[in-house]
Amino acid sequence: MSIPTQARSTLVIGTRGSQLAIWQAEWVQGQLKQIVPDVTVVLQRIQTSGDKIQDVPLAKVGGKGLFVKEIEEALLRKDIDLAVHSMKDMPAVLPDGLRIVCIPEREDPRDALLTRDGKTLDTLPMGARVGTSSLRRQSQLLHARPDLRIEMLRGNVDTRLRKLQENHFDAIVLAASGLMRLGWESHISECLSVDVSLPAIGQGALGIEGRTDDGFVHDVLARLEHHPTRVTVTAERALLKRLEGGCQVPIAGHAVLDGECLTLDGLVASLDGKRCVRYSLSGSMSEAESLGTKVAEELLARGAQPILQEVYGAA
Repeated sequence: MSIPTQARSTLVIGTRGSQLAIWQAEWVQGQLKQIVPDVTVVLQRIQTSGDKIQDVPLAKVGGKGLFVKEIEEALLRKDIDLAVHSMKDMPAVLPDGLRIVCIPEREDPRDALLTRDGKTLDTLPMGARVGTSSLRRQSQLLHARPDLRIEMLRGNVDTRLRKLQENHFDAIVLAASGLMRLGWESHISECLSVDVSLPAIGQGALGIEGRTDDGFVHDVLARLEHHPTRVTVTAERALLKRLEGGCQVPIAGHAVLDGECLTLDGLVASLDGKRCVRYSLSGSMSEAESLGTKVAEELLARGAQPILQEVYGAA
């Protein structure tokens, strides 16, 4: 491996303080210790606005940027050298001076249904209470099961699991990737098919953010980059950007790479699940960004625009 430019003795990783965020940051820390064993790699926990506000739906208070704003400010101040995020928490547009330096290999992108008794989405009783804070999940669950009672569920993964066990809900829906990373696969009753619940943009992928001018961090993290994941996430984020998905809205996008062929499935749904606009398109992996834009344009042409306007108005 070539010697990284602008070598230095210490790297500081910024992360949220949740159990899953710490796991993800510690995983990156472990990888970096192998890549540059002479560099001291430390974690700095940063509380974000999204962590502080637990009793209000995210869409009401600014959406996904709430989980990264304070961390990005620390990056720009050079208090930290890199930040580890869940890619699905990243807004479509990043601040000037920052970029996603590295996207490692993706974990399972699907949504997971959790129940106390192993019931699946099909076998939940009529009117079952399902906990989620995601408008995307709410829309698709109601599209599949209009009888369900969707109730707000915020908090870290362990908090949400506890609320399920305490009988606050009949089921909850979480990202399968987080449960798998924490070794909690046994809690999953069913991984929902992407036909039923299309994942969030970037779900299952990590995004390691750094400053655009930090050549040392770029060189070091190049070893962790997983190009197929970068391609699929690029297509999904281009879809999000064109739909102006700046807050937590019922937009879903899932890309799959098969050889050189990239297929992107996109969706916009109304909050009650009654209207669901979905479109899929395939193209070359070299055209990931334009493919995302094309799918977004087609969704808009097929009726997504009024749905989004209603959601933004409600939020």
